[in-house]
Amino acid sequence: MVAVGMRILGIESSCDETGVAVIDADAHGTPRLLGASLHSQIAMHQAYGGVVPELASRDHIRRVLPLTEAALAEAQCGLESIDLIAYTRGPGLAGALLVGAGVAVSMAAGLGRPTMGVHHLEGHLLSPFLSVDPPEFPFVALLVSGGHTQLMQVDAVGSYTLLGETIDDAAGEAFDKSAKVLGLGYPGGPALAALAERGDPKAFKLPRPLLHSGNLDFSFAGLKTAVMVQFNKLGPSPTEQSRADLAASTQAAIVDVLVKKSLTALESRGANRLVVAGGVGANRALRMALDAACQARAIRVHYPELHLCTDNGAMIAMAAALRWQAGLFDTERPPQYGFQVRPRWPLDAIDDGA
Repeated sequence: MVAVGMRILGIESSCDETGVAVIDADAHGTPRLLGASLHSQIAMHQAYGGVVPELASRDHIRRVLPLTEAALAEAQCGLESIDLIAYTRGPGLAGALLVGAGVAVSMAAGLGRPTMGVHHLEGHLLSPFLSVDPPEFPFVALLVSGGHTQLMQVDAVGSYTLLGETIDDAAGEAFDKSAKVLGLGYPGGPALAALAERGDPKAFKLPRPLLHSGNLDFSFAGLKTAVMVQFNKLGPSPTEQSRADLAASTQAAIVDVLVKKSLTALESRGANRLVVAGGVGANRALRMALDAACQARAIRVHYPELHLCTDNGAMIAMAAALRWQAGLFDTERPPQYGFQVRPRWPLDAIDDGA
């Protein structure tokens, strides 16, 4: 018998957030988020200036079961009412992925329920479907996070064509590394954006790497070097205003590249709908620039809600729900409780079966 409804528990543990969520879906219509819980490890990693993989994995172990209980309580349902348990299979930190996968598969085996390993970036890509203004297929997607900057053509759930990607540092890395140069704390991206609010984005002339390359690839490593050069010119005791100006100029350079490449991708595909997802998608300056540029061209832009831009369990459960609705998950197949995580897993190889 083909399932007509599905209640899905999603677990995210790819890096430094542990997220669990419950989503209810039927065969048609937008799935509904029933409950969600999230723990960020930012405070723990701040002392080290970045994520420590071993500490991240251990913290996921401590958090995942209490967060599962909290998500189920908010959803007002018990674990026995869950029909499918989804987890992040990759990409991400190997140890962190193994925690979420191990817990998900163990719970599923105890319940006799199926599991689904979800691609982390597909979760981000489909997270705007959780918003009050969900997109429609097809669309061009800009995925911008700490470790990924990609442009994708999205024709349907599971149908993704890579248009361009970073060849070195991603946009999120450019924010974080530039923030470190400026003496800002971890996480660097939000700190740099906050400092940039008080600065002049035209104060420093910084490069826009690959802006006129003729392709849709990105490169931000050279920008970090340029920021370092400019910062060193400020001397041993730069003023707060000069630091703010450099932060604003750095942010403007990153935003300019992301906006220009996104518009080029839309034009090349004849598309009139853009989806922006990933942690950097929460950046206020990026949203304002994209909104203005796309409004002038009659292009619709969709974002996930701000609290869903970072890694979370809701996006994993939503991706699983949409895959099930699209017929990409066989509910008649006997549950399989072996698993293998994929720390490196290209999104365009999501269905390669490896």
